[in-house]
Amino acid sequence: MLLTLEGLDGSGKTTVWEALRADRPDAVFTREPTDSWYGDAVYRSIADDDADPLAELFLYTADHANHLSSTIEPALAAGEVVVSDRYCDSRYAYQAATLADSRIDRPLEYVRGIHRPFTREPDVTVYLDLDAETAADRAGSTNKFERREYLARVRANYERLIESDPDRFVRVDATQPPAAVLERVESILEERT
Repeated sequence: MLLTLEGLDGSGKTTVWEALRADRPDAVFTREPTDSWYGDAVYRSIADDDADPLAELFLYTADHANHLSSTIEPALAAGEVVVSDRYCDSRYAYQAATLADSRIDRPLEYVRGIHRPFTREPDVTVYLDLDAETAADRAGSTNKFERREYLARVRANYERLIESDPDRFVRVDATQPPAAVLERVESILEERT
């Protein structure tokens, strides 16, 4: 089973992922961007406010493809439970927001279309729901992906993704205290595994 943690920057994904990792040594824990050289290229692009949005999309896509072949697919083939801090939905929501002002029509559909032939959809996606203003405040607005206006576009994209696949997404209120969020995510993991 592949469970993914999604949400805006500052929603608590990594905090939940780390807590689950400490409690479930039998599962495979991974994240995107990865720590591969592909992921390193992604992190460099994040730091570059002038990075070309389309080139950046393909860096993220390359990292995802490598993540699938080197980590996700082997673990799933071995019958493991895999928990990923960010996965394909982050790319759909974030890169589509980045491409919103480009000449690409319907950026969310474009990004999803690139991935459709090769990606592996999650079995369940926990969406840590948080408004853009709170997310920007929590994240510190330290890079181009953490600004309130941008995060509002990302959140709208997540809402479209949830609407298109409501059975896969489980919404968790990320404004709750961290312990309550973690308890809810643990119960989802118990129900689905």
